Amino acid sequence: MPTLKRGKASSSSSSSSRVLVPMETDSEESPFSSSSSSEGEEEEEEEGEGGRVSDDEDEGNGEEAVEDRAKKRKAPITISLKKVCKVCKGTGHEAGFRGATYIDCPRKPCFLCKRPGHTTMFCPHRVATEHGVIPAPRRNTDTSLDYIFKRQLKAKIPMIKPTFVIPGQLDCGVIRFHSRRVTCLEFHPTRNNVLLSGDKKGQLGIWDYAKLHEKTVYGSIHSCIVNNMKFNLENDGVLYTSSSDGTARCTDLETGTSFFLLDLNPEGWNGPATWRMLYGMDINVEKGLLLVADNFGYLYLVDGRLKTRIGGPILIHKKGSKVVGLHCNPVQPDVLLSCGNDHFARIWDARRLEAESSLASLAHGRVVNAAYFSPLTGNKILSTAQDNRIRVWDSIFGNLESPSREIVHSHDFNRHLTPFRAEWDPKDPSESLAVIGRYISENYDGVALHPIDFIDVSTGKLVAEVMNTDITTISPVTKLHPRDDVLASGSSRSLFIWKPKGDKCPEQQLLERKSMNIFGRVERKSCGKLDGESDDDSDFSFKDKKRKAKNFDGKYLSGRKKAKP
Repeated sequence: MPTLKRGKASSSSSSSSRVLVPMETDSEESPFSSSSSSEGEEEEEEEGEGGRVSDDEDEGNGEEAVEDRAKKRKAPITISLKKVCKVCKGTGHEAGFRGATYIDCPRKPCFLCKRPGHTTMFCPHRVATEHGVIPAPRRNTDTSLDYIFKRQLKAKIPMIKPTFVIPGQLDCGVIRFHSRRVTCLEFHPTRNNVLLSGDKKGQLGIWDYAKLHEKTVYGSIHSCIVNNMKFNLENDGVLYTSSSDGTARCTDLETGTSFFLLDLNPEGWNGPATWRMLYGMDINVEKGLLLVADNFGYLYLVDGRLKTRIGGPILIHKKGSKVVGLHCNPVQPDVLLSCGNDHFARIWDARRLEAESSLASLAHGRVVNAAYFSPLTGNKILSTAQDNRIRVWDSIFGNLESPSREIVHSHDFNRHLTPFRAEWDPKDPSESLAVIGRYISENYDGVALHPIDFIDVSTGKLVAEVMNTDITTISPVTKLHPRDDVLASGSSRSLFIWKPKGDKCPEQQLLERKSMNIFGRVERKSCGKLDGESDDDSDFSFKDKKRKAKNFDGKYLSGRKKAKP
């Protein structure tokens, strides 16, 4: 991949336009301006001096005089259009997105850090060494629980932070794998080269990126957005999914057969006021419980072995608010972390779940997109909020009233995107590396790119920016491999695999020399034929879509292949 240099994005605005509008009668006024122009007044004076025809002359000349007068009345009027800001709706300036470049409104706070006094282009947090870290006030948290943590858990964390391994080189990918934008990704727990993906239409994709051509799309799993995917660790051939259609399903990956675990809309559509959607989902491995949460603030428990629902719904967030994320602590699964649209992330004891019985409530500035315990000790919390902040709590045993750090990062999107979620690197023994896509584009040698950021959350430092000049779309969905140094990213309808630079075995190099093609979709017969409609809500596109193949660092990609009969 060529070396890219960051430069300033262009923010120049075009000059005001001039439009000719023909007027049919003298009484018509321009819809763009209420006041009469000097040019119109001059036309009236000329018309009064010699352009008007008296009634006698009109009778004498007949129809010719009437036609001449009608032509004069239809003379065009020149009107000047004023600039209108798309952000504040004021006049005299322009703001908003122009292509991939965002132009700030001078009357609004900075879009990145949400503070007044400067624009996004000159935000001090944009290219800061520590990536806009805001330290929390220092406080004494030495309690008995901290002592237990230091003795029992912290001993597993190395004192010297290891060197981060960044998968920064595009290895392979498949374009337009799904018919709608990708919404979630998950690696197979035992088969290292298998990636699973869900999309907005409810489809489930399975791709073996080591063999390149082996891929499957099941089109009848859900009827709309797949929000979460989790594996049954007792049987890695079974996948649990939750969807905005209000169902949680269990799917056999070999046959594509799925059945309901939970259906919150058995009577079908009765309007948006009663339609329930399932967002957050996780599995309590010790008890075999599937936990799912809906868009009304309720939590549901399902016995994964008996495939039956346990008890009734439990209100865990503000009534009527969406619960977008659930995560069980990896060390103690009975400790549950939830987050939602009520601007809070909450910690619960799953053995005593009741309304308003949370162990702690972590306040955020806006909607919380995701919140996760650290993958090894479960002692830290990493959250992503819509206010362009990544928040870190270094210890769940200490004071949780305010985060240990706030990291300014661009992920406040408008719409037509899957929400950004910062996730831990499950292989990092120091529990300090996180990955997340970036919303606002940066100008690299004249190309507007949206990098994938690797951030050291212990300091707030930007460790690496992963990008490729041929991928100009946003990558809101990212997933790090639990065992290999591999990053998977979902951008619009396409999937990409990233690996460390120079990390190629002889077999891979031989494969690149053969110029093997990667085809698009291959569906199973049991799923039925899928139509080839495009994703209407995707605002971004790849360069040169008309080409059937495109080279990415030696691997060749192509469009979709028709379904086999």
